Amino acid sequence: MANLKEVKERINSVSSTQQITKAMKMVAAAKLRRAQDKIIQMRPYSQKLTAILNNISSGAEGSTDIVYAQERAVEKVLFVPITSDKGLCGAFNSNVIKMASLELETIYAGKKITVMPIGKKAFDHFKKRSYPLIGDYALLFADVSFDHVKVAAEHVMQAFEDGQFDRVVLVYNEFKNVATQVVKAEQFLPIERKESEESRTNQQEYIVEPSREYIIEELVPNSLKLQFYKAILDSNASEHGARMTAMDKATENANDLLKQLKLVYNRTRQAAITNEILEIVAGAEALESSD
Repeated sequence: MANLKEVKERINSVSSTQQITKAMKMVAAAKLRRAQDKIIQMRPYSQKLTAILNNISSGAEGSTDIVYAQERAVEKVLFVPITSDKGLCGAFNSNVIKMASLELETIYAGKKITVMPIGKKAFDHFKKRSYPLIGDYALLFADVSFDHVKVAAEHVMQAFEDGQFDRVVLVYNEFKNVATQVVKAEQFLPIERKESEESRTNQQEYIVEPSREYIIEELVPNSLKLQFYKAILDSNASEHGARMTAMDKATENANDLLKQLKLVYNRTRQAAITNEILEIVAGAEALESSD
C-alpha cells in the first residue's frame, strides 16, 4: 500500500502540472487566433496571384527563359525544414524532421544536400548531422513579418539563380484546422507548372501592360516571396494549433490521473484508519485480559 505522504505529494505535483498545461493552452489559443487570421487572409491573395501568373506565363513566348523556372539536372539540393523554436506541441516538430529525413535518404540519396533550417528544433537536429548548414535564418520565428521573411526568401532565390542549387524543397506543416496539420514536402524552386484541367478550361485572357514579359519579371519574384511567407505562416499557425491540442490532452490526462490518485489516497487513508482502530481494539482487549 502506498504511503499517504507520497500520494499527497504526487497529487500536489500533478495539480501544479495541470495548472501549467491549462495556462499554456490558453496562451496557445490566443496566439493561434492571430496566426490563423493571418494565414486565412493570405491564402486567397497568394492563390489568385499564382493563378494569374500561371495564366500569363503559359502564353508568353520565351517564358521558359524565366530564371526561377529553369529545370536543371538535380545534383545540388537545398532543403528548408520549418519547425518551431519550442517543444511541447506534440508530434509537430518530429513530423517535419521525419519527412525531411525520409526525402533526403530516399528521393535525394546520393545528391549534394545543404540544409537551411528554420526554427530552433530543426537547427538543433540537423547541426548534429553531416549536412552543410545555412544557419542564418534559424530564429526566423522571432519576428514573423513579411519584411523579415522575404530576406530569407531572397537569399534562397539568389542562391538558385547563381547556380548554387538545382532544386529547393520546403518541408513544413500546412494548417488545416486546430486539430489537423498536414506535413508537406513542396518544391519551391524551380517553379513547377501546376495546371489542372479546370484551370485550362476556365483560362481567362488578360490585357497586359506594358508587356507580358515585364509583368512576369515583376510577378515571379513577388509570387515566390509570398509562397515562402505562406509556408512560414502555415507553420506558425500549425505550431499553435498543435500546442493547444497537446496541452488540452495533457490537461485531460492530468485530470484523469488526479482522479486515480485521489482514489488511492482515500483508500490508503481508510486503510490507515482501519489499522489504527484495530490496534486500539487489540490494545484494549490486551488490557482487559491482563486484568
